[in-house]
Amino acid sequence: MGSCIEIAATIGSILLILITFPIAPFFCIKVVREYERAVIFRLGKLRKGGAKGPGTFFILPCIDTYACVDIRTVSFDVPAQEALTKDSVTVKVDAVVYYRIQDPLDAVVKVANYSHSTKLLAMTTLRNILGTRNLAEILSEREAISHSMQVSLDEATDPWGVKVERVEIKDVSLPMQLQRAMAAEAEASREARAKVIAAEGEMKASRALKEAADVISESPAALQLRYLQTLNTISAEKNSTIVFPLPMDILSAFLPRQ
Repeated sequence: MGSCIEIAATIGSILLILITFPIAPFFCIKVVREYERAVIFRLGKLRKGGAKGPGTFFILPCIDTYACVDIRTVSFDVPAQEALTKDSVTVKVDAVVYYRIQDPLDAVVKVANYSHSTKLLAMTTLRNILGTRNLAEILSEREAISHSMQVSLDEATDPWGVKVERVEIKDVSLPMQLQRAMAAEAEASREARAKVIAAEGEMKASRALKEAADVISESPAALQLRYLQTLNTISAEKNSTIVFPLPMDILSAFLPRQ
């Protein structure tokens, strides 16, 4: 019965074209661009031969309908999702997803709105992945999180004819109190590192000074040369008054003998 109705409707549509010729062909010939594909239905059934395009195709009036699908890569922003990390820290993360239609037939037949469905799935997937990572991983391993999200999304949307090509994490927002705590921790770490470096410098300087003192103590001539070098350094400075010490062996001649 259904086949007879389909044949009768097809014959009637062809007769309509013949009666309205040459006006009808202008309404029956459709054009799809290079980046589009047309999925044609005849009396509600998917026509054989797959999606049409690019170029022109012919439809029968009253019994044929078609849906045009854009196969270019498109992107959408995933709104900031608030999630609890594995170490019980609340974070907000947003992302951007790039996808394209891989199979126009599945995108039209197997899902009502592939774009909206992909967006909802991306938000859910992002929250689920954040729940399996701790804060340190989220801050330092964005690339790994993006790849994991891309693989999960691509696997879930494959039955819809959607190919998820890329996912990028845009921003990670932390609570203000946590930001202050992390900043204080980083500052304390820098101060501790600076103190350690200063202490190491003081230790090396003390060792060098001790070695120099040992060398000078072994040679009186070296002590005199050091004394003259110190006087030369003092005289080079712009001082109105210069006070310089005298060696004890010189002063001993003027001291009273006991």
